[in-house]
Amino acid sequence: MSDSRSLLRNLKARLKADGMTYRELARRLGLSEPTVKRDLSRGGFSLIRLDRICEAVGITLEELVRPKPTAALTELSAEQEKALVGRPKLLMVTYLAANDWKFGEIVATFQISESELIDILLRLEKLGIAEFRPPNRLRKLTARNFSWRKDGPVHEYFRNRVVPEFFGGRFDQRGDELRFIGGLLSQDSLVRFKAGVDRLAAEFEELAHNDAKLPLAQRDSCSAIFGVRSWEFSEFAKLRRAPKRA
Repeated sequence: MSDSRSLLRNLKARLKADGMTYRELARRLGLSEPTVKRDLSRGGFSLIRLDRICEAVGITLEELVRPKPTAALTELSAEQEKALVGRPKLLMVTYLAANDWKFGEIVATFQISESELIDILLRLEKLGIAEFRPPNRLRKLTARNFSWRKDGPVHEYFRNRVVPEFFGGRFDQRGDELRFIGGLLSQDSLVRFKAGVDRLAAEFEELAHNDAKLPLAQRDSCSAIFGVRSWEFSEFAKLRRAPKRA
């Protein structure tokens, strides 16, 4: 296989690993989808175009020539999550990187200098979570379908710190929505409802991933919490009659 074909193969593999479609890549490049498909099927595009593709994908030319065999992370280990929870800035940068924030956007938005962000990325690199690419780029090692460990250290941190603050708000801003629903469902209906929650969460992630191409000024921080439990409010539960013995 020629070097150019090998490079194209590696590029396509990276797009697949990141879950990036040709349409999304075309949007990031400001090109038509047929043009991108033609380029990636035939090759022969200029080095300038290749540099732009690498920038859009968040990869260096060296990584395309000699890609690392490691697969993207869909979940961190408990030890990795403990390290993040112990240092909130590491957790925040990991969250931002997983959501496709760029190096310059982080520095411009948060009270983190370039040198501090580089130090944070080097720490995350040691943890195997993200990588720093000189002079001022970051590369996430998390997959598009990345999620935190169920009942892991980060989930515990969210329950103790994030959830009370989230629900303590008024939900009165444009686009805000808060609904509480309750009822009696069969197991089949509960399974069906949970599948709907999964689809809604996947749609949120898809929209956030697609909007990553927009300028930061056109995007607002948005959070959603989805949950369903077999649960009854304690003030109601204590009024229930004791079940009759057979």
